[in-house]
Amino acid sequence: MAFPTHIVSAGGIVEDGEGNILLVKAHDDGWVYPGGITEIGENLIDGLLREIKEESGIDASVSHLVNVVSNTAIHKWHDGVTDVPTKVMFDFVCQAVGGELTTSDETSDCKWVPKDKVLDFIALPAIRMRYEAYLNYNGSVNYLEYYTANTKDCELKLQRLI
Repeated sequence: MAFPTHIVSAGGIVEDGEGNILLVKAHDDGWVYPGGITEIGENLIDGLLREIKEESGIDASVSHLVNVVSNTAIHKWHDGVTDVPTKVMFDFVCQAVGGELTTSDETSDCKWVPKDKVLDFIALPAIRMRYEAYLNYNGSVNYLEYYTANTKDCELKLQRLI
């Protein structure tokens, strides 16, 4: 039996305690909240905290899970050649606990944005959908399944609370 391949990643909606959310400007995707793929042998929370620090310079702590998200499409990476397999993503609300804003090899800018203005910055449909689910969080975790033919298109297939 061949085991299926899934990418596992985590996103951090980092709050500063003053009504702002941390956004980073990724070279390929524009403005997003920080996060990324967990590395081999790394758990979700450690991977997320590493990604937040690497992408923004901010130290954070994880508060709670808001979204479990599946992208069930196989699509091409930014290079147009590499297949990106099915992805499972976990979005956590995080609290900033230190550090200073700085860019990285993965980001060209980072900033704190008022919570109600974040959608003015995020252009990618899948990231917008995940952030909107955070805005509507009511204590139950959102489960979202979507399908992307590429990073610019997004078809919501399922949304429910778990």
